[in-house]
Parts: sequence; structure tokens; C-alpha cells
Amino acid sequence: MEPAAHAQLFPILLLLLASLRPITAQEYDIDIYSLTVDSKVTSRFAHTTITSRVVNKAEEAREAIFQVELPKTAFITNFSMVIDGVTYPGEIKEKAAAQEKYSSAVAQGQSAGIIKATGRSLEQFQVSVNVAPAAKVTFELVYEELLKRQLGKYELMLKVRPQQLVKHLQIDIHIFEPQGISSLETESTFMTNDLADALTTTQNKTKAHIVFKPSLSQQQKEPGKEDTAVDGNFIVRYDVDRVTDAGDIQIENGYFVHHFAPAELPTLTKNVVFVIDKSGSMFGRKITQTREALVKILDDLTPKDQFNLVIFSGSVTQWKPSLLQASAEHVEKAKKFARNIQANGNTNINEAVLVAVKMLDESNRREQLPEESVSLVILLTDGDPTTGEQDPKKIQKNVRGAIGGRYYLYCLGFGFDVNYAFLEKLALENGGVARRIYEDSDADLQLQDFYQEVANPLLTKVEFQYPDNSVELLTQDNFLVFFRGSELVVAGKLKPQVEDLLSVKVKGQSSTQNFTFQTEVNVEDKEKVFQSPKYIFHNFMERLWAYLTIQQLLEKAVSASAEEKKSLEARALGLSLNFSFVTPLTSMVVTKPEGQDQAQVASKPVEADNYRLSSLALSLSNTQTSKVARRKHSKSSAGSHRMQGLKKSIVDAEIEASEIKTKSSIRSRSGLTRNNYKMEEVDISVPSPPAPVEGEPHFIFSVSELSGNSNQRAMCMDVKESSQTPLMLISYPIQGIEVTGKYEERMDKFVWLQVSYKTPEVKVRVTQDSIVVTRGRGGKSSSYQWQQTLHLVMSGLKLTLENGVLLLSAPDKVTIALVSLNHPTPRLQLIMQVPVDFSLEASGVLGQLYWDLLLDSANVRTEDTWELNVRGKNYTVTRNFRGNSQRSRGTSSLPTFLCYIYAWSSP
Repeated sequence: MEPAAHAQLFPILLLLLASLRPITAQEYDIDIYSLTVDSKVTSRFAHTTITSRVVNKAEEAREAIFQVELPKTAFITNFSMVIDGVTYPGEIKEKAAAQEKYSSAVAQGQSAGIIKATGRSLEQFQVSVNVAPAAKVTFELVYEELLKRQLGKYELMLKVRPQQLVKHLQIDIHIFEPQGISSLETESTFMTNDLADALTTTQNKTKAHIVFKPSLSQQQKEPGKEDTAVDGNFIVRYDVDRVTDAGDIQIENGYFVHHFAPAELPTLTKNVVFVIDKSGSMFGRKITQTREALVKILDDLTPKDQFNLVIFSGSVTQWKPSLLQASAEHVEKAKKFARNIQANGNTNINEAVLVAVKMLDESNRREQLPEESVSLVILLTDGDPTTGEQDPKKIQKNVRGAIGGRYYLYCLGFGFDVNYAFLEKLALENGGVARRIYEDSDADLQLQDFYQEVANPLLTKVEFQYPDNSVELLTQDNFLVFFRGSELVVAGKLKPQVEDLLSVKVKGQSSTQNFTFQTEVNVEDKEKVFQSPKYIFHNFMERLWAYLTIQQLLEKAVSASAEEKKSLEARALGLSLNFSFVTPLTSMVVTKPEGQDQAQVASKPVEADNYRLSSLALSLSNTQTSKVARRKHSKSSAGSHRMQGLKKSIVDAEIEASEIKTKSSIRSRSGLTRNNYKMEEVDISVPSPPAPVEGEPHFIFSVSELSGNSNQRAMCMDVKESSQTPLMLISYPIQGIEVTGKYEERMDKFVWLQVSYKTPEVKVRVTQDSIVVTRGRGGKSSSYQWQQTLHLVMSGLKLTLENGVLLLSAPDKVTIALVSLNHPTPRLQLIMQVPVDFSLEASGVLGQLYWDLLLDSANVRTEDTWELNVRGKNYTVTRNFRGNSQRSRGTSSLPTFLCYIYAWSSP
């Protein structure tokens, strides 16, 4: 965080930071002395090179393992090893041509593939080689991907996991977007305050450069230890400016790409039927998460939308006989119904989907579906059909015949028990897509995020038109529907006789009219844009065209007839070999020096294979290096927190440390209540023994800012307000900040707290178990656990999570810390520091105190009695001693603190 924010940290806040015991370092024989990641992103197309240099420090041969996790959407384009000056390249071949070596590896019991799926968005590339004593090896892997715009953002993810300290560790990301970069954020799941100093970001109108270069000491979890803190995801999210609704055309070396994402369009009305599997296999967390997601999704329906629910197991249940308007009354009733869904029975997918389609047909027959509206069926299931029609091919035929191209079917496969290939074909044949929902703690967010992707249709029947004499080899140029937050991309080749000006039309239908967007670009001027080699790589736009073409050919092949599928795959194979892409149709043979193990074969997994591949373990040699690496990873995961201790004060940064003489940070409690709000004051240093204490206060904030007094104190406050609706705790329109929370009187605690920012548009909601960050209305949601580390930097806002404390800070804005406590009782706590010029416009349960309360330290009756003025009324405050202790989630036990209690009564 910024130095100014550092200077404002509460001593109370920082004493919440703690750690596990120190970890004994392990000696490595194979030393990674250099690891670099260089990623160039140009017009959303990313070219990433990972280079690892290792040396064998042992007196005998050792096995060096190169392991990288890369995005599933990426295609590997090159891999090579350099050993003793000799280069051993990977060779990309058709899978059939690589079958002999593949079979040989299998026959010898070795790993038959060196790429496997490792999660919802990553797959793992791994290769090993024996290294002679004192010898050095250089590994280099190159992959490319087209960044897809989802929920208004492009996302570049890099997995950084060296598993040891690295002398030269560096990540370089260059982004070049000629349209202009409108927003940029970085996120890391391993970044500590020390590591954050090694991260720099520079940005101008069209370019951004992000560098992460930590020293050895910054990488260390513990001073003097060998364990590395660098282990997790490094993510960059951004969006671009859009000057014209017709989109932006970019040209390089005879190829062009057209990005289309108009923003200021009215949302089309939706007719949506949710088809929810409640079979017995959904029992437990699956059905709970589905209910939670469905309730939130229903809240996002607009009054113009129509909807219904179909719940199925062995039988099918309709919530209502026909579609209903999404009025507040209907939505509340649907939410009540959704909350009571219970899991049991078999799985009758065929009948459930046909009932949903029949429901849309009936509304259409009655002319109840508005013109130019979009009709969707969203199917969620976690298993294969087990009753009714069970043949996947017959189900596909039945559904295809019933829908007849009039509606869109989206299929969500929950977990790995589903026949994903069946769901994918079912969706693609009916204008939708399939998506796997992973059985993680944030499955409900995955469901919500998917819904948000299709929640706001803007255009249907979108058609791109280019002059016939100007372009050729076009990728897909007709699209059924365009959703807000996404982007349509068309690429192609310019014909030799193309004129100086390239004109384009994009046609589409909205809720009110037929649109025709037009633009014209100068070919020569556009080609001049990509002259700098610093931000691009050779023939990047031709490679972008090939990448997009291969992806679309493979997608078409899923739902094609046998003969057509053969033709589509043949074209995709030709492009894969010509551009050296490892795709589902090609394999890369990784050769090794003579005398070593058989060559390994890299075959790209597909989503349908995830269950099988995720259950396979790569056969690693049982060498000392492998053992140490496993021990190292185990200990690295264990020591995720460090003792931070008392560092800085958030109350008064101007007070010299010599004047503070703080022995400990103090909290206090009061037993008196006024207007359901219980207030206490905290002093900083008391030379008195501790005594027993009640639980932690809900809120802590600076008394010096409230009262204008420069003495170092903090005000603690409990809220005892019984309410069925969330409480507005702070509303500060000038800074665009709101803090809300849900208080449960029975448990005497807040079950959630939420901080909302207007600029950037972000919501941060915390519960005892998790943290959810949502970007904008209908934007991407990310879930984190309290025991994680997080460093998220947006324009005008920084979020840091370390040792169970989430800190939200921004220049000249309120600094807010959120903490999940679990001792003496589990509860949430909010700690706040405001700038000196906090406005009188602040309102809410807490906000009103900034213009409503005065602590009169000048009018001291005795050493232990003060005057407190609240809403113009004077109260006598009596000071007493009380001890305090607490434990932040994921931290070790903290000492007992001494505190003053101010018990107040009417004068």
C-alpha cells in the first residue's frame, strides 16, 4: 500500500497480524538461478515466454523438472531445452504421427503426456531431464492466447510457483492497445507488503508496462530462511476505450482484426426458464450453492423480463404453469420456492428440457413473448440422464427438434460426474454454450458470473459486412446474439488489390430498431501503428487470425455430422501444423539427450477429458530432487502467515514514536446503551495488569478525528439494532463510499459487512468464511478466503489481505480494515480511519457520529471522568480498566491487552 496508508495504520489493526512457527530451510541440489516470464499483449493477443535456467550443484547427476501452469485457452507454440550448448527442440506433429512414441512411453509405464488439466482455468506442462554435475540447463516455453472479454474485462493470468528462492526472478508484461487502455488492475494471491515494493506499473494512453522483480530477501518468507513467499497467481485485468460503436479495426502485415463491443445500447427483454437438477447426487453443498446462486440471480431480473423455474429429478416440477413477469412480488415468491428445493431422486434431463421449451412455445403461441426479445433455457445438472430417455444422441435430437433454432440453450455441468461432451453438443446445437461449474467453495459465484454473461443481451442477428474485393479468409462473421460485457471478434486477410480505405458495416437488431454501424479506416495509417517491435511479435495478427480460426473450426466440429466434422478437423489440423500450435489435434514430441528416458509427448487436453486427466498423476522419478521439491511445497503451503507485530499508527502519524511509548494496543467495552448503540473509548497505554474481558467490539475508529482532539485514542462501538434489512452504517456521497451490514440480534454479530465504492465501481462483501469482490453491476466476482494473501490494485483503490486482515485504502479516502475474528466468539469487525476533512454530509449509524459527537478533553472533572457530548446532550464518562484478548482467523494467539472503559451516564 501507499506510504501514506502505512503511516495511518492502527496499532490495534497491526497487532492482529501474526504467523506460524519458523520453517527449517531445505538444501536444493538443482538450483533455479533464473526464472523470467515475458508476456507481450497486443490487441488482446498474448505471446508469453517462460525461461528457466537451472544448475546441478550436486556431485552426481540429478533430475531437473520444468513445470509450468498455463491457461487452458492457450496454445503452446514452442518448447526447447539447451543442455551443454546443444538445443533439444520440441517438435509439433499430427497426433497420429506421434502415436508410435506415445505408445512406446505407455508400454514402458512412463507418463504418456506432459500436459494435464489442473483446475478450472489452468493446465500443467511438465518435463524432466537428467543433468550432469555442475551442468546447466535452459528451459524455454512459448504459448499464445487470445484474451476473451468477459463481464467487461480482459484477463491475463500467470501462475508463478518457483518452489525455491530464485536469484533472478522477473515478470515483464507489456500491453499495447491502440484503442487506448480505459482501466487496468493487477491482482496477486501471494503478494505481501514486502513483495509489493518489487512491483511497478507504468501506463499511458495506449501502453502499460508491469514489472515484478523481487530480490532474494523480498522472496523469503522468513529472514535467513530458504522458503519462498512467491507461490500463486499473478493476474492483470484491463479494458479499452471505444470511440465508435462500429468497433475498432487494426491491420498488420496484410491481416486485420475487427473488435466490436458497442456499449450504449438498450438491453433486450429476456424470457428465461431455469431448469435445475435436484437429483440425489446434488445433495449437500451442491444444492445449497445452487439455491444461494438462484436466489441472487432472480434478484437481477428486470421487471420487463419473464421467467419460470423447472425443477427436475426423476419427475419434472414447474414452479408456475407459464412464464411470469419478473415483478417484485413474483421474484420474492420464486426466491421462497428456490430456498426450499431439496435434492433426491433420479435424473430426467430429456423431459425437463422439453417442458421448458414447451413453456416458451406456449407463451409464444399466446403472443406473450415481446418482439426482439431473447428466449433462454439455462440447464444446470450434475449427472448423466438416469431415467426417461437416457440415450444422449436421442436427447440431442429431441431437444434440437423442439427448439428449432428459436431459443438459446445454455448447459452448466456441475462437477466432473457429468457427460460434458453431451452437454457441450446439446448447447452448441441450440445456439448456446456449455460451461463446467467446479465443485469449489465459490460454485455459487461461478453460477452467478455465468448468468451475468448472458443476463444483458443487446443485439441479435449480428452480421459483419466487408467489401468482397477487399477481404478474404474471414473468420466467423455472423453471430446470433451479443451480450453486454463481451466482445465480437472477426479477423481476416486483406486482398492484394485492397483500396486505401476499408469500409465496414455491422448490422444487428435491438429491442427498438434495426441498427447499422459503419466505419471506414485508412489501411496505410493503420499499418503504421504496429511498427514498434517492443510491444508486438512477428506476424502477430496473422497468428491471431489462425488461433481464432482453429478455435472456431474445433467448436463447429463438436455439433457437425461425421463427414463435416472430418473436413473441419482437417482444416484445423493444417493450420495447427502450419503455425506450430499444440491443439487437441496435434502433439508435441519432446526429445532428450541420447541415453535418457524415452521422449515425452505433449497432448493438449480438452474440457471433456478433465475428469480422467485430473485423476492421473505424472510419473516423476524418485530422486532426491523430487523428494525435496515435495517437502518444500508442503512446508511452503504451511507457513503462509508471518508475525508482523506493532508497526505503525493509524490514529496520528504526526506523533513521534518517542512520545507515544506504546506498550500495547488497547480495546475496551462498555455495558451502557443509548439508542441501541453502545460506545466505548480506548486509550493507548496503561501500566496496569489485565482483567477478564467480554467479546470484541463491532467497530473501532479514531476518537481524535471525531472530536478534533490530537490525543491518541480510538472509539469502539457495538450496534444493537434489530432489523430484518441491512443497516446503512456509513454513507459518504462525496467520496462515493457506502458501508452496509446485516446484524443478527440472536447471535449479537454482523453476519456480513459490505463496502461499496462508486469509483471504481466495486463492492467488497465479507462474511466469517470468505471475501467476495464484485466489479460493477453485473461484473466479475472473485472469492477469497481469509487465510489467503491478496494484493489487488485498481485505479483509485487498493485491497490487501494478509494475515487475516483485509485493508481497503485509496488516496484521500476513508481507510477501512475488515477482520474475521474467531475468539472469544466468531464475528466480523470493522476498523476505520478517515481523513481530517471528513464531510458533514456523512450519514448512517456510524457516519452520523462524525458530526454528532464531541469528546471534551478540556473539561476533565477528575482524572477518571470526562465529558461526552452526543447530539447536543452531555454525558459523564467514567474511566475504568479492563483486559482484552482476541484471535484473528488464521493467526496465532495474541496477548492480553489493557484498556480503559468509559461508562457514561446522564449528567
